Amino acid sequence: MYALAIIRYRRPLEEVLPHVEEHRAYLQGLYDNGWLLASGPFQPRMGGALLLRVPDGDLQATLNRIRDQDPLVQHGVAQYELLPWTPVIGADGLDRIGVNP
Repeated sequence: MYALAIIRYRRPLEEVLPHVEEHRAYLQGLYDNGWLLASGPFQPRMGGALLLRVPDGDLQATLNRIRDQDPLVQHGVAQYELLPWTPVIGADGLDRIGVNP
C-alpha cells in the first residue's frame, strides 16, 4: 500500500531547522527499510512531503507510528497529514522502486 504524508511546520522555520538533521536521519531509516520512496521540502519552505510504501496489514497504525516517531513531531514543530493512496497510472513503476533484482 502507498501513502502520501504532507508535513506542515507548526513553528517558524528557525525553530524547525535545529531538528532537520535528526528528522533526515529518521527518514533515512525509513528509506533503508524500503518504506520511504522519496521525500523533500516544499518551496517555499513551509513543510515537505513523503511518498511511502508500507505493508498492507494495519495501515493506519503503521502510518501513525511513522508520524509519531518523526523527531519533528516529537519536538512539536511539525504535523503530518497522512493520506493512504492507490496509484493507478505508473503503479507498476512504483512497485519496482527499491526492489532488488
